[in-house]
Amino acid sequence: MNIRSRLPEVGTTIFTIMSQLALDHKSINLGQGFPDFHPDPQLIELVAQAMRDGHNQYPAMPGYLPLRQAISRKIEKLYGYHYDPQTEITVTSGATEALMSSLLALVHPGDEVIVIDPSYDLYRPAIRLAGGIAVSVPMTPPSPEQPVHSINWDRVRKAITPKTRLIVLNSPHNPTGMVMQEQDLDALQDIVEGTDILLLSDEVYEHILFDSRPHASLSTRHALAGRSVVISSFGKTYHTTGWKVGYLSAPAALTAEVRKVHQFTVFTTTSPLQVALAEYLRQEDKYLSLSSFYQARRDHLQDGLRATRFRPLPSHGTFFLLADYREISALPEADFARWLTVEHGVTAIPVSAFYGQPDADHANNGLVRLCFAKQDETLNAALEKLRRV
Repeated sequence: MNIRSRLPEVGTTIFTIMSQLALDHKSINLGQGFPDFHPDPQLIELVAQAMRDGHNQYPAMPGYLPLRQAISRKIEKLYGYHYDPQTEITVTSGATEALMSSLLALVHPGDEVIVIDPSYDLYRPAIRLAGGIAVSVPMTPPSPEQPVHSINWDRVRKAITPKTRLIVLNSPHNPTGMVMQEQDLDALQDIVEGTDILLLSDEVYEHILFDSRPHASLSTRHALAGRSVVISSFGKTYHTTGWKVGYLSAPAALTAEVRKVHQFTVFTTTSPLQVALAEYLRQEDKYLSLSSFYQARRDHLQDGLRATRFRPLPSHGTFFLLADYREISALPEADFARWLTVEHGVTAIPVSAFYGQPDADHANNGLVRLCFAKQDETLNAALEKLRRV
């Protein structure tokens, strides 16, 4: 059978490979980005109650209206921008579907899309499926003077051509833990001013920032929000990644186009989960306390790594931190991550996997990504093994 692949360069992802390797070698998996603790029992009970109350059939295509209204109120209170819940907010089957539907709706064949590397692995395949061309702009890697990745806005500006349709942003940033600041929004606003360039802002870790840093959402700037699709995730916020419920906020004209793809991809999202989340979202403390909850785990892993030969890099947000292993090995990142799993029983993700060219020199900086969204027992067991490396 002659099959012509739409994604010929895509194989099994590094996340699947490393997770299977972890299973095969009974390794502690700090690679895959999901919590190993349960969500709030109150939220689980709200889902069960929604089922008992009969919310088991299709909700509205753009999402359960009370949930969209609650999302709109939250965004306006936090970021000062009002989205109409009827025409500008859509509940999606996870942030994954929100990203895919947005890129398929807004990118046309031949369009160029700027992707800032390292970047989440969904962006490029989605751009390819839409017929677009991903244009990679590498971040500035950490240095002794600047120990966190940063966006080089001069490189972004130079990558823009008449074919540039969209720029993909991600903050707080997976995998680096970088958090955009007001000066980043200033630079971005200056770059797109006077153009028709659209913005796709992946803000799924919006409530996980550390050391009292504010979240510089694109929704805080009218000039940026008016050309942006902003995406978030209840899975990341409420420890329910398996529920796959996210949402996107965008001006009505952009929302109308994205909903055309959304309705023929999944049509809508699970009813009882939406009903429960609409009620649970009333409790602001549940998401406002998330930063301190995860900061304790970040500090636990960061402090523990200082007793090893790994050098932890600062993490300003997300539930990931990077560790520099160059005092241990000169192996490329993917090879080192496999060696660490097989020989020492701890699984990490090579940061090079988040680049368009994982084998390139600029993608290999002696860094692996570790997830600290884990119980203390898990982190302690991993640190004990890492101390022996």
